[in-house]
Amino acid sequence: MSDMITHWRTLFESWPESIPRKGLVVNKMGESMQFCNFMISGGILLMDRETPDGQGARKIMIGYDQIMSVKITAPIDLARFSVMGFQAP
Repeated sequence: MSDMITHWRTLFESWPESIPRKGLVVNKMGESMQFCNFMISGGILLMDRETPDGQGARKIMIGYDQIMSVKITAPIDLARFSVMGFQAP
């Protein structure tokens, strides 16, 4: 398993309660996928959407190997992300 797959999987597996499970996942094709909650299973992330996408889908399953970035939409101070392992340089 590549390092990035492991990092994304660890991030979602250990997502703290203090950080809202709301944001966007950008896949390797550059598509942004909104989520308001998620569940994990092996190498796949299941994301829930508040509103359907253009095809009417409310649930999205994506492999960790297809995740390029995660965007957090909640206005949160950077210091609160220390529970996810982030630190100041």
